[in-house]
Amino acid sequence: MAVDAFALILAMLALGMLFARLEVLPESAAETLNRVVLYVCLPAAVLIYVPRLRFDPSLVGVAVTPWLLAVASTALVLALTRVLRLRRDETGALLLLTVLGNSSFIGFPMVRALLGDEALPYAVVYDQFGTFVLLSTFGLYVLARYSGDAPPGMREIVARIVRFPPLWALVVGLTVMPEQPPTWIAGGLQKLADALLPLVMLAVGLSIRLRLPRDELRPLAAGLVIKLVVMPACALLLSLAFRMPSPMFEANVLESAMPSMITAAALAISHGLAPRLVAALVGYGIVLSLATLPAWAWLLERLSG
Repeated sequence: MAVDAFALILAMLALGMLFARLEVLPESAAETLNRVVLYVCLPAAVLIYVPRLRFDPSLVGVAVTPWLLAVASTALVLALTRVLRLRRDETGALLLLTVLGNSSFIGFPMVRALLGDEALPYAVVYDQFGTFVLLSTFGLYVLARYSGDAPPGMREIVARIVRFPPLWALVVGLTVMPEQPPTWIAGGLQKLADALLPLVMLAVGLSIRLRLPRDELRPLAAGLVIKLVVMPACALLLSLAFRMPSPMFEANVLESAMPSMITAAALAISHGLAPRLVAALVGYGIVLSLATLPAWAWLLERLSG
């Protein structure tokens, strides 16, 4: 499953880069694809998975970890904003893509492949009660706060959040959407949700540039180090503090080591948050994670052994 997931991601990424080089699609293609994801695919995924949420009090540590990492990552990015003199859109992009990891599309198959089936339930808790809810709350705030030419007021931030389609899907999923909808509804929603990954990676491939402007290289390097090294290191300390048993311990750290969330990248690009930087963070992050994730799994095996 991990090989299949990475193969699809890399294939669509390469296809997008090829299309961009050959100029076979209009310049607005990436923006159009991201809007399809925002208005169709992501709400469909929300309606599928939200009604299935279940929580066990013994898993508090796993559910809390991504929230604590979000605080640490936010503080680090805001400090770097002054040191690196980042633009507003670059700050917003780093906030989204260092806090939100790809804990489902890549996370689930990688946890299963590297740690085994017994670790998968912990990965699901990390994603559903951590990353997923962060996207619907913290993510919406960052998009509303940092998109546009000038900082918006609180009223405008609230208005932007209210107009966010996945938010309404979340409300429906928490209230009236049954856990087991009729087959024809569930099947249709699943097909739309399955289109999210290839469409987003195609859009990222259309947007990515192998040669970034020099002023974007520093935020790119900072974002990759924070997401692939600093955050899993912090998760390792948190897991020890929570005294997590194996394999909960390993799953918690490995989920924190996932590259940036593809959906968050789509949202950032659609809102004009440093599209080239965002595409590079996702593209290079996925490629680098092919080495960093096995390295973290090796380290965790030594520590738990």
